Amino acid sequence: MAQREQFTTPVDAVVSRMRALDAALPERDGVAVFNRVYLTVTEAVDRSIDAGRFEDRRAAITLDVRFAERYLAAVDAVTDGRRAPACWRPLFQLRRHPGVRPLQFALAGINAHIGHDLALAVVDSCRTLGCEPGDLEDEFDRVGDLLVALEERVREDLMPGPDLLQIADPLTHLLGSWSLERAREATWAAARALWALRRVPDVAEEFAERLDAAVGFAGRILLTPLADCRQSSGSSTGAISS
Repeated sequence: MAQREQFTTPVDAVVSRMRALDAALPERDGVAVFNRVYLTVTEAVDRSIDAGRFEDRRAAITLDVRFAERYLAAVDAVTDGRRAPACWRPLFQLRRHPGVRPLQFALAGINAHIGHDLALAVVDSCRTLGCEPGDLEDEFDRVGDLLVALEERVREDLMPGPDLLQIADPLTHLLGSWSLERAREATWAAARALWALRRVPDVAEEFAERLDAAVGFAGRILLTPLADCRQSSGSSTGAISS
């Protein structure tokens, strides 16, 4: 029982922190849009852990918490006036842009968190647990499966309706260039590479910096401003509200 308490408390703290952010941020804020998506994922992972769907409970909780800490550290950096990692900067810089749709905010956040943070979280977890990345592959895959299912729902819920085809058509074209499944595969390869490079810290640091920059570039593309919703005919916000 003591071991259970040790590892459930950090998950509860992560969920509480994201709920506090959800309550504090304006609904249309781009970071708030992603935060709602990620809160749903974290709660789903937590329920799966409690239901015993992860064979290694300790590994699942460690990966879940280390993963969330990367996002929350980016939030703290911006709040404190420091620079967030490059992968997160486009979302924080464009979070209030009227020409960026909620779906773009959600997927740009997922891109930053999966493409960069998850790879580093795997390495962080291996160091915490004293294991190899291969030992966390089942946990990685289960978290990834939850994210893929959620991404499909996010696309359905936040895509503008048929009355806004002037927005939906370019948005479909833009977001069709990015795939969570491909990002997930690249992240697993990056995690394994970073772990293999751990004894060559200068090379590992450069690799991580390049990964951060590349994911940030993809995020900036995902956040390409489209038509200003205030200039669209009718009200588009109802069709895309969470």
